[in-house]
Amino acid sequence: QVNLVESGGGSVQAGGSLRLSCSVSGYTGGSLCIAWFRQAPGKQREAVVSVSTAGGSPTYADSVKGRFTISRDTSKGTHYLQMNRLNTEDTAMYYCAAGPYRYWAIPPCEYTYWGQGTQVSVSS
Repeated sequence: QVNLVESGGGSVQAGGSLRLSCSVSGYTGGSLCIAWFRQAPGKQREAVVSVSTAGGSPTYADSVKGRFTISRDTSKGTHYLQMNRLNTEDTAMYYCAAGPYRYWAIPPCEYTYWGQGTQVSVSS
């Protein structure tokens, strides 16, 4: 069974930083797609960043480019989302999602596994 556990959310003032963590366990397949999504109250869920361990550069939402960075520590099975220069519009529940990388498919990523979410609140 694949489990994703997020941590690192919290409250911060505008301009501050937070680092979210997503610990992935139980995955025994090949390459893995990882993404961070967020959903603010009354808004649709949006993809913040996505990447796969198959290679290639991460894809960031325009709203976070230059401020957010995804990374991973393979030895720990943990993926990180470093969020800098936060603003009030970044306030949302953040979810880590994962799924097998399907090289034959377009798009190659389907997010089968989801974490429980971690709240990020940014005050002005």
